[in-house]
Amino acid sequence: MALEALVRVEQGAFANLLLPELLRRSALSRRDRAFATELVYGTLRRQRALDFLLAGCLDRRLGALDAEVRAGLRLGAHQLVAGVPAHAAVGETVTAVARRRPRSRPLVNAVLRATARLGPPWPWPEGDDVASVAIRTSHPDWMVERLVAAVGLDAATATLEADNASAAVTLRPHRGRSTPEALAAELVASGATVEPGRLVPGALVVRGTGDPARLPAVAEGRATPQDEGSQAVVEVLDPRPGERVLEVAAAPGGKATAIGERVGPGGLVVAVDVHPGRTRLVGAAATRLGLPAVVPVVADGRALPLAGWFDRVLLDAPCTGLGVLRRRPEARWRVGPEDPARLAALQQALVAEAAGALSAGGTLVYSVCTWTDEETRGVDRWAAEALPYLVPADPPGPPWRPWGRGALLLPGDTGTDGMFVLALRRPPAAGDGRGTG
Repeated sequence: MALEALVRVEQGAFANLLLPELLRRSALSRRDRAFATELVYGTLRRQRALDFLLAGCLDRRLGALDAEVRAGLRLGAHQLVAGVPAHAAVGETVTAVARRRPRSRPLVNAVLRATARLGPPWPWPEGDDVASVAIRTSHPDWMVERLVAAVGLDAATATLEADNASAAVTLRPHRGRSTPEALAAELVASGATVEPGRLVPGALVVRGTGDPARLPAVAEGRATPQDEGSQAVVEVLDPRPGERVLEVAAAPGGKATAIGERVGPGGLVVAVDVHPGRTRLVGAAATRLGLPAVVPVVADGRALPLAGWFDRVLLDAPCTGLGVLRRRPEARWRVGPEDPARLAALQQALVAEAAGALSAGGTLVYSVCTWTDEETRGVDRWAAEALPYLVPADPPGPPWRPWGRGALLLPGDTGTDGMFVLALRRPPAAGDGRGTG
């Protein structure tokens, strides 16, 4: 299963969508499901480091091999580095690859045996130069170079290492249907380990649950899996009971439903997304949680159907996603150095349109799950010049880092997804030059 998943991810699939689908169709035990997940995610996270080891044991380029053979060599090397006994890592991997490519058996066997002789300790490059850090932490050079330039070597290294850690499941209790205490007691009784979150009151970090979608509390609408970083964005937005809130780029609906829980039945959450299929996910999430105030709408965020009408607007903009590489490990190999600037142009257009949806005195929160300068401080600098009538609100304090007029949350600081937030207020109608809409 791990080999199949790795081949399909290389062909363009997303691991966080593909692997749960494969596991649900399987008859694997909970222990084997966890092992398959670790094999896939671990191999994808450590791909560059594994390629470094394999390159010294191959007489040809890794890229010249068939996809099944390439994936198998990485899968076997990951097991070796992770401490699986060599006879098991090599033997099982050779058998799995040979089922698909019988003629590859001698090559895979020889290369993995040679790799096993390299360590431990493994011969990772030493030094603090970009290439050495990038190989050890398994990231592209350009990402390491830009992150070190932005936050310094120590903070960058902590973030790069956090990208390679397994992400725990974090649950957001539905306050209208449960309490954090009751939900924690239920989870502990089922055998899970539970601890309170570090960022958001009531958030629960849970281990030992298996597939969170199968938890009774999730299936019955008493809780939602959502990383604390995403929950913290809604904390910054601070929606109040009875308010009218717009979320732009709302799918799959985690933040929209969190807002819906806060505004209550007397409020309204218009959840806009440009993709009809993904918009349906928002509706399904709202139905599961019993939130009729959440109204999914298919619309382009660059041409919103309503203007000057909302108390609060959340723009969770499309971005490079470099703050969530723990959950989407293959993204580091798909995002290029030109992508931050390309996406920043889209983000600016979305911010301009979202600002027009605010009523007088309303608040706009711009958020992205990345740390690149173009998509964070760059968008902030653009907004300060292009939208001077918007006044910055106080950014959240530690562990958030001051970042332009907003704030940045790094995975290495909190063990959560990385996030940037910028809160801007539209002043009262008198003197803002834009009317009430």
